[in-house]
Amino acid sequence: MKGLTVNEIKIGDTASYQRTVTEADVAMFGGISGDLNPAHFNDEYAKDTMFKGRIVHGMLTASYFSTVLGTYLPGPGTIYLAQDLKFLKPVKFHDTIKAVVTATEINAEKNKVTFETVAYNQNGDVVVKGFATVMPPR
Repeated sequence: MKGLTVNEIKIGDTASYQRTVTEADVAMFGGISGDLNPAHFNDEYAKDTMFKGRIVHGMLTASYFSTVLGTYLPGPGTIYLAQDLKFLKPVKFHDTIKAVVTATEINAEKNKVTFETVAYNQNGDVVVKGFATVMPPR
């Protein structure tokens, strides 16, 4: 199984991944990453924050871009080179997030593709956005 090559990708090509974030997702991500910030795990602490409750790790939400890039577009064999991110709104437990990537720049000579990366919640609000640069498989 191999993903698309740089020559098979066109500007405007898009792919997405959607997932509803669960308690288990946050617990596993916190355990694996070591990020046990009480904003994610402690109701008492989190109710006094600007978000008035626990929130999902921003990097968990952003990891869905990796899912799209490594699984769908370009797909298997893709190497992630860079990602910039802006976290615009908090993601709450049980939000349904749709991560969308869209090809915006192709450098066939260097085998690199830049993708706009945008994550939306179930209300259509942008929660995370940025750009990723990857090397598709050859």
